[in-house]
Amino acid sequence: MKVYIGSDHAGFELKGKLISFLNSLGHEVIDKGAYEFNEGDDYPDFIKEVAYDVAEENGQSKGVIIGGSGQGEAMAANRIFGVRAAVLYRYDEKIITLSREHNDANILSLGARFLSEDEAKKAVSLWLETPFSGDERHVRRIAKLDN
Repeated sequence: MKVYIGSDHAGFELKGKLISFLNSLGHEVIDKGAYEFNEGDDYPDFIKEVAYDVAEENGQSKGVIIGGSGQGEAMAANRIFGVRAAVLYRYDEKIITLSREHNDANILSLGARFLSEDEAKKAVSLWLETPFSGDERHVRRIAKLDN
């Protein structure tokens, strides 16, 4: 699967580890920045690049965005039409799977200050493997988001 990934300075180290991990699983990973550690960078600059690409590909790719808490990153991504970013700052399998099964989340926003590297890897792997249920009620609710 094609996975776009982006982070600010707070997620920069974890992003590098996730890129290597996703590549080892056979995913095509496209890094949208930050490309170097800069404590003064601004997350919207990188996150919106991921969001635009995921939205444009309309189900053909997914995105992973990383910041300190993941909250601001999700807010930035969710401003792009067609994006459904879910926040994860504590490893919880049920939250991860529900974001895909019920909400068809196409971007996972990770809080690097609250997740270990291993938790982040497990979360991303589970999230990418979990399909959208396609249940009529979930399709209907997602359509209401876009209207």
